[in-house]
Amino acid sequence: MITGPALSLQQTPTAPARWQQLWRDAVRDPAELLALVGLPGLAARVSASAAAQFPLRVPRGFVARMRPGDPNDPLLRQVLPLDDEDQPAPGYGLDAVGDLAASGGTGVIHKYRGRVLLVATGSCAVHCRYCFRRHYPYAEQTAAAGQWREALDYLAGDAGVSEVLLSGGDPLSLATPKLAEFTRALAGLPHVRRLRLHTRLPIVLPERVDEELLAWLSALPQQVVVVVHANHANEIDAPVAAALDRLRGAGAHLLNQAVLLRGVNDSVAALADLSEALFAAGTLPYYLHQLDRVAGAAHFEVPDAEARALHGELAARLPGYLVPRLVREVAGAPSKTPL
Repeated sequence: MITGPALSLQQTPTAPARWQQLWRDAVRDPAELLALVGLPGLAARVSASAAAQFPLRVPRGFVARMRPGDPNDPLLRQVLPLDDEDQPAPGYGLDAVGDLAASGGTGVIHKYRGRVLLVATGSCAVHCRYCFRRHYPYAEQTAAAGQWREALDYLAGDAGVSEVLLSGGDPLSLATPKLAEFTRALAGLPHVRRLRLHTRLPIVLPERVDEELLAWLSALPQQVVVVVHANHANEIDAPVAAALDRLRGAGAHLLNQAVLLRGVNDSVAALADLSEALFAAGTLPYYLHQLDRVAGAAHFEVPDAEARALHGELAARLPGYLVPRLVREVAGAPSKTPL
């Protein structure tokens, strides 16, 4: 059971935490984003319909890492809603990885043996244009609704589940007391030995890794794995490296999964720099995903043959522990599919 620090997590804060204020101050207007990076002329390529369907959201700290005046900046490309998203693409759909078919209840996705993923929330600090859940029905499918009861009942009913994944959206977009509400109940399920958090917040909003979060993590009885999501070395600056170091200090094992993206990291140099930057920040490169074919993201795709060639060159350049596994998620498959 959680003791000590968990008691303080139940107190009602008198003012928003700093990360919450920074969250609220995120850039939401494409015109403002382009003004901040000195590219007002790029407004002609912004898609109003794409921005309406999947709104822009990006923390100002992440914007500050973009290269001013560079329309091909790899961080800008990940978040700016361009007219490329409006082009129809055969084979691209709303549920690219079969999440809904694997539903075990509200916000519960059970695809793989021994592991259950909970869509904790639909909120995220950044809206990545290639997000495979950009069309997910979050309004009806979030595990945190109703004090997590349905998700906890599902987990209690399957003693074969040894690992729970909190995903979203981004689970760290929830306030720490809401996360502690779940793990207090989870402590009563001894068959769950590991808790895995899939989160982009330590990368895009490193201020989220505050003392309250660290106190919660360090008191958990389960092994904790934090899988962060960075696609380019420029995402990892000093505040991000410090946040990752704090997570390690709280006992978390750190992994990264990236997505191979046209115009972002589709070169051996970019992928090698990413692996080196991650490892310097104490994080092991884990997966390099081929793009999930979600509607609106086809312009990011790198063909499989090119992806394999890049991965082979990366393996020839780096030691094996710095080479992430190149995989694709195939709906209905019992695991990620190596390429």
